[in-house]
Amino acid sequence: MRSHQEPAQDVPIVEETDVVVCGGGPAGVAAAIAAARQGVKTRLIELHGCLGGVWTTGALSWIIDSANKPGIMAEITARLDQRDARRLRHDGGKNYAYDVEEMKRLLDDMCLEASVDVRLLTRIVAAGRDSDNRLSVVITESKAGREAWHARAFIDATGDGDLGAQAGCGFDMGHPETGAVQPMSLMALIGGIQFDAVEPYVGGSLREPKERLGALMSEIGVAPSYGHPTLFRIRDDLFALMSNHQYGVTCDDADRITQATISGRREVHQQVAALRQLGGVWSGIRIVSTAAQIGVREGRRIYGRYEVTGKDLLEGARFDDAVCRVTMGIDVHSTDPAKTKVVEAKPHRSQPYDIPLRSLIARDVDGLLMAGRCISGDFIAHSSYRVTGNAVAMGQAAGVCAARAALIGALPHQIAWSDVKQPLDALNRYVPTEESVQVP
Repeated sequence: MRSHQEPAQDVPIVEETDVVVCGGGPAGVAAAIAAARQGVKTRLIELHGCLGGVWTTGALSWIIDSANKPGIMAEITARLDQRDARRLRHDGGKNYAYDVEEMKRLLDDMCLEASVDVRLLTRIVAAGRDSDNRLSVVITESKAGREAWHARAFIDATGDGDLGAQAGCGFDMGHPETGAVQPMSLMALIGGIQFDAVEPYVGGSLREPKERLGALMSEIGVAPSYGHPTLFRIRDDLFALMSNHQYGVTCDDADRITQATISGRREVHQQVAALRQLGGVWSGIRIVSTAAQIGVREGRRIYGRYEVTGKDLLEGARFDDAVCRVTMGIDVHSTDPAKTKVVEAKPHRSQPYDIPLRSLIARDVDGLLMAGRCISGDFIAHSSYRVTGNAVAMGQAAGVCAARAALIGALPHQIAWSDVKQPLDALNRYVPTEESVQVP
């Protein structure tokens, strides 16, 4: 392969701060808010043009495993209610849909209120360690050029574990025997239909409506690549649609991700066009928008100081340094469409289990924490804890730990659990008042 050698250059350190959080999705936003509320200067760096990650740029529109999560997750839920931007599953289930645009505004407001310094449209491209194996800077590229950011502690909330990999951490990705990864899905926001008319096809977590919608799509010649296509009700005239699986695409393959995004968008448009031609209750159905970012279920799992395992799920593991309790079951979306196009058979039944702080602290590089689906865990455990209700809880804990480390000049793995638990408990007791959450 031919190569081009770039000239060496000095990259300016544009900011020296206490905590840098890379990735502004559910985990990253929670981490940044939690750190800033501890009184430390916090920088949040996000690739896209809004905060929220898969919640917003990815148009996910559906939050799972949030019901038992106090603190920032509970605050987000309450504040979505104040904006009339949340809807429970129509049969009263615990997961809920939300308005993507209102979520963008809410996360902006919460970060501004906490005095988080936000940089959008900026990609993490490299990282530097000092002679003591401590992560000391992250390097970014943006319209401002190449820049370096120095901090006392860093948090990888990129989802795919980009920062950990760039810093030199070891990681796993995919099934331990085959390397196969869960498929990606491109979400779409749908208008032009009314809930009362299409209620039998509106699913959320319910299986029967998904099967009806899948059967209907198959009958009209647009059988979905995801066997359980799902309509999520956001408002009576606004829905989210998840109806495609993009198989065999890894988070570090830009060409395949590009192809998967184009393929997913084409498939969704074909499905909606076919439904519209069907007429009746579907005669006005239209795509409002497809997600700007394809939904990635599985990226790198960065090695931490504890690995959450399938055995922990089987046994319902409890830990003294638990940062949250996961109630989501094992959920491996098909890695082989020749066998199934839905969710693979579970190896065993899971029990609610804890995520320990140690699994959020990088093993191979000092000064780095992880939050969200890139924490340290095996293939089976990851399929459970990866959902966003858990990502927020992990981000909150990582933010508190990073802040405590910055405040006393220590490394995250040197912080005693008691020094994290006390401020974390205080954060979990926080209840927003009407005065503190004025909606503009």
